[in-house]
Amino acid sequence: MAPGTLADEIRLKLGDVSPAERKVARVLLAGYPSAGFETMAVLAERAAVSAPTVLRFVNRLGYRGFPDFQAALRAELDERNASPLSLYEATDYGRSKGGPGGPDDDLSLLQRGSNVFSAAVTQTLAELPPHDLEHAIRLLSDSKRRITLAGGRFTNLFAQYLGLHLMQLRDDVRFLPDRDVERTAVFAALHRRDVLVVFDYRRYEQDKVAMAELVQAQGGKVILFTDMWLSPASVHAEVVLPSQVAAPSPYDSLVPTLAVIETVVAGVLTALGEDAHQRMRHVEDTARRMNLY
Repeated sequence: MAPGTLADEIRLKLGDVSPAERKVARVLLAGYPSAGFETMAVLAERAAVSAPTVLRFVNRLGYRGFPDFQAALRAELDERNASPLSLYEATDYGRSKGGPGGPDDDLSLLQRGSNVFSAAVTQTLAELPPHDLEHAIRLLSDSKRRITLAGGRFTNLFAQYLGLHLMQLRDDVRFLPDRDVERTAVFAALHRRDVLVVFDYRRYEQDKVAMAELVQAQGGKVILFTDMWLSPASVHAEVVLPSQVAAPSPYDSLVPTLAVIETVVAGVLTALGEDAHQRMRHVEDTARRMNLY
């Protein structure tokens, strides 16, 4: 199973460090990950602490020194920005002709898939922040809020999947249009009752950051589905729902994300109660009258 990010490690240490070290942690988190590449002297100055305090903090994280900490951060960023091609070339896929996993792999494809997917889904749901999950359900089940969904290259399918479920449970759900003029009109009309649901996974898409920043600036809420390295859009999100992406191939898996989506849908259905029931009945009746079912 994939380890957590350095940001996760820093957050976990917040309650166990001295007040001065906590200042270092907050500066690192506020400017993550770029703040971690400052010199130790600059970081100390920004946190209003001494350089030895910075060193003590990175020691608490388990690193021998500041260069060791920065090396780990660089490795994380390399992983965060990895493409299917780079993952292919860095594994046995790119070094052998023996098929997935290489010639020495004694597990069948089905067994490896079962192991990887089961572990990824289990870890994702175990580490999903309960507060964020509950807040996402509250926002999506609030009938006074308008929901707009936006996905990426592959994750647009998941935005559609979640949106089609929500449309059967409540009113005022829409997908972000593809054409620039229509997109501009959507964002120009946003206000504090709007919720933008964004899907953004490595390699992150810059337009998702701009969308989230604009919605936040106009008083709306952003729900972000992302991976464990966290999309840069997370800085502007009210809710962040991260998922593992481990797969038996060089392509990131969205199986754990689907499990999170299904969990959110179940929560919204429960939160809406009889209103959802009546909406579902109305949708079914409308479809039958139009000969769509």
